[in-house]
Amino acid sequence: MGLFDGKKGVVFGIANERSIAWAITQQLAEQGAEIGFTHLPDKDPARPKNENKVRRLVDPLGAKFVLPCNVQDDEQLDSVFKSIEEQFGKIDFVLHSIAFAPPQDLTGPVYNVSRGGFTTAMDISVYSLIALAGRARPIFNEGGSLLTLTYLGGERVIPGYNLMGLCKAGLESATEYLASEMGPEGLRVNAISAGPVKTISASGVGDFKKMLQLYETFSPLRRNISEEEVGKSGMFLLSDLASGITGETLHVDCGYHVMGGPPLDAFEPKEGSAG
Repeated sequence: MGLFDGKKGVVFGIANERSIAWAITQQLAEQGAEIGFTHLPDKDPARPKNENKVRRLVDPLGAKFVLPCNVQDDEQLDSVFKSIEEQFGKIDFVLHSIAFAPPQDLTGPVYNVSRGGFTTAMDISVYSLIALAGRARPIFNEGGSLLTLTYLGGERVIPGYNLMGLCKAGLESATEYLASEMGPEGLRVNAISAGPVKTISASGVGDFKKMLQLYETFSPLRRNISEEEVGKSGMFLLSDLASGITGETLHVDCGYHVMGGPPLDAFEPKEGSAG
């Protein structure tokens, strides 16, 4: 038997096969979960590029539905959750993997972020979790679990992460407040803070290659995470194995977050290198 046999849930935010949400989805499906999915609405319904990208991944898993969802549109959110209830009745889990900032605001310094860019980034990256939680709450089974994805840049200054760091700080705070408010109903809300993974979102972060090198050099395990590792951790937090965990930000980063400085061997020549 799988950990998710008989359990149903929804994944918001798979972009492609490199998404952390996809890594978690694969683990959920392997454990027997019945899953519905959403995708970014397509500008031209006759050429559904976003829908097709998601369907190519999830249809082989037996996706129960694939719906367009603009998290900035309350009417569309209401429609999506009406469809979820019609399809599933009650649900056991929701995975929130949604973040965005306008590129011109993300790549520059925080002091130069536009008011509009800040508003858009917070709306999509933070408020969307709150919007999903409020709509999911009435249809959750007891023991239901909501999981979101964050990054260390919400706790510490990560050069190049900029505006998204402010968003992740807000997201982690929202996770804690939602955990407190939904806990009396037997519902859990958690976040995973993963090490750097080569996703679409990561492509917008400055010096991403240097970030990967830092993790390989500084983390206690002297390597970066794999997509499978973060996928298994996400599945764990959504499962009954984590029934006593809520309001938590779980770091899956090979221990990088505990380091206050470089390890003593960080700058020693590697074996076989010149010098």
